[in-house]
Amino acid sequence: MAVIDSDGGMRRTPPWRILGWGAAGTVLLLPLLVGAPWSGSDYGVMALLLGGAGLLLELAARASGDRTYRAGAGVAVVAAFLLLWVNGAVGVLGDEDNPANLMFVGVLAIALAGAFVADFRPAGMARAMLATAAAQLLVGIVALAAGLGSPGYAGLYEVVLGTGVFGGLWLLSAGLFRRAAV
Repeated sequence: MAVIDSDGGMRRTPPWRILGWGAAGTVLLLPLLVGAPWSGSDYGVMALLLGGAGLLLELAARASGDRTYRAGAGVAVVAAFLLLWVNGAVGVLGDEDNPANLMFVGVLAIALAGAFVADFRPAGMARAMLATAAAQLLVGIVALAAGLGSPGYAGLYEVVLGTGVFGGLWLLSAGLFRRAAV
């Protein structure tokens, strides 16, 4: 597919854009194809999440030509997307109606605020993602200490798994940004 640029010339659309937006559309259609009991608002929320993630990935691709920077941004966007999706669908702590899950909004706020404070520069982004990982793990510690998850071993499992996986993604992103800064 070709696009007319500002000079009036033709340029090809990168294949990753076509694949990425095609994948987002496919993910949005999957629940319909498998007969999941989604409402119109479920599709609307997922469309907003996928569209927002796709837009952020597009912006990251334009922000830097460095592949490591782009990978760091990609991991951060995927982590944020998955955290929102899991939290909205089933909840990380208990079920999706558990108010303790709102603490994860703070984690995302730290990531976003840190990115703006860092002016999206690699070294600052590395520090912002490190702070985000620390916030993610702090939420897990608070949840465990206060018994905010499901009762018993299920609560321990969801807190350790939820904070561990997402904390790991934030740390991976921080490492990639750190590498891009050198």
